[in-house]
Amino acid sequence: MTEQIKQVFEEHLRTIERTANTLTGPIEAAAALLTGALEAGNKILVMGNGGSAADAQHFAAEMVGRFLMERKALPALALTTDSSILTALGNDYGFERVFSRQVEALAAPGDVVIGISTSGNSENVLAAMKAAREIGCRTVGLLGGEGGGMTGLVDVALTVPSDRTPRIQEAHQTVIHILCDLVETRLFSEGTP
Repeated sequence: MTEQIKQVFEEHLRTIERTANTLTGPIEAAAALLTGALEAGNKILVMGNGGSAADAQHFAAEMVGRFLMERKALPALALTTDSSILTALGNDYGFERVFSRQVEALAAPGDVVIGISTSGNSENVLAAMKAAREIGCRTVGLLGGEGGGMTGLVDVALTVPSDRTPRIQEAHQTVIHILCDLVETRLFSEGTP
């Protein structure tokens, strides 16, 4: 067991190092996109399945609550939390439309829609990103591996260079924290409008 534990930590560290080396620019671009949208009075909508659904909720909670500094609440919604909406849409339209239908109802031009998918190929997230683009939203993908089909549907692809789902999810959590930190700093540091 000791060796297995060490291997997991080593794989985690390698993935985080590769992510840091490849995603600094895209993370800066995503933070600028989020900050610009929030400054303009727009909101953030976030979604994903399974562990990525938990990440979506985590991101929205950090925006509405706070990350590191006391500041005003920021408008962010996780599209993964309303069981009545999710089950009604799944029943009436199929699981592949549980997010796109919410985007159609809640998103406005200029909003940022974030899709989280370790494969980049989750059908319901892909459908939501297409709906977001049709509305005039900006889009960000937190992805893994080669980015999958979502790469062509997002303004900014944050693709973790790994094909191991747990390592991708761990890196996504780090990226989410970095984005929260950058958004807070840019919007609420002394001397910023």
